[in-house]
Amino acid sequence: MSVNREELKRLIDRIPEQDAMEVLDFIGYLNMKREREAAQQLDIKALSEDDDVFYMIQKSREDRNAGRVYGEQEGLDYLRIKMKEFERGESL
Repeated sequence: MSVNREELKRLIDRIPEQDAMEVLDFIGYLNMKREREAAQQLDIKALSEDDDVFYMIQKSREDRNAGRVYGEQEGLDYLRIKMKEFERGESL
């Protein structure tokens, strides 16, 4: 079903102002949602064709399998150790 702008304006003119504002807000919301979904599809398509993304995912999997991925506490402990090494002038 397709409604052109003139038909839409005539329909809106027939309904009370408050209801018309709600209809216009709803139409704006639908347009925003449609644009967001279209943008997300474009991003997914671009990402699916990006070799760097595949490389990063592969490296992340390798890191996880090799135990180089830290949970929150392990990550904080690692950073504390590295900060102490840095403060002592040791190489990172």
